Amino acid sequence: MRRQEKADIIGELLDELYPQTPSPLEHRDPYTLLVAVLLSAQSTDKKVNEITPALFGLANTPEKMAGLDVSTIQECIRQIGLAPTKAKNIHRMAEQLLEKHEGQVPCDMEELEALAGVGHKTASVVLAQAFDVPTFPVDTHIHRLAGRWGLSKAKSVTQTEKDLKAVFPKESWIRRHLQIIFFGREYCPARNHDIAECPICNWIT
Repeated sequence: MRRQEKADIIGELLDELYPQTPSPLEHRDPYTLLVAVLLSAQSTDKKVNEITPALFGLANTPEKMAGLDVSTIQECIRQIGLAPTKAKNIHRMAEQLLEKHEGQVPCDMEELEALAGVGHKTASVVLAQAFDVPTFPVDTHIHRLAGRWGLSKAKSVTQTEKDLKAVFPKESWIRRHLQIIFFGREYCPARNHDIAECPICNWIT
């Protein structure tokens, strides 16, 4: 089966399974989403959602966040991985938003990636979920499934992103990113994966 045919069938199945694709990270605006996505690196969405209420209770704007000590931010997020580095980045990012963007999260890939702690994947998620800009954020989980399903042979997430953008319609990118994440958690985990019970792997592999 050709790669495009696989992608078309997978897309139809994902739309049936996940017609709604809410953001798994709780947030109230582009800024709180940006902070939550930054925190989610090497952590779980569940854990991030557990710690952000306390953090945002203290500071839910760049102005308030920049006014906190880094140690205070670190204490709020100490339960997640890389807390010291993330605390410094969150503080510096708030300062940068005030210095360069009048306290607003920019709707631009290059400007987002210039912020402390913000990589391409984080910027892509913010553009998609906060501003409805068509992007296809690829993390290690989506990279793994794209390879498992034969949609990409890439060794890097950057190339996997290009491969997935080539086989899925642009208007589906935002929801498809989330659908693949949801599917991976429910049916297609990295370990103890039962191919016979997986709605995609049981026919595609």
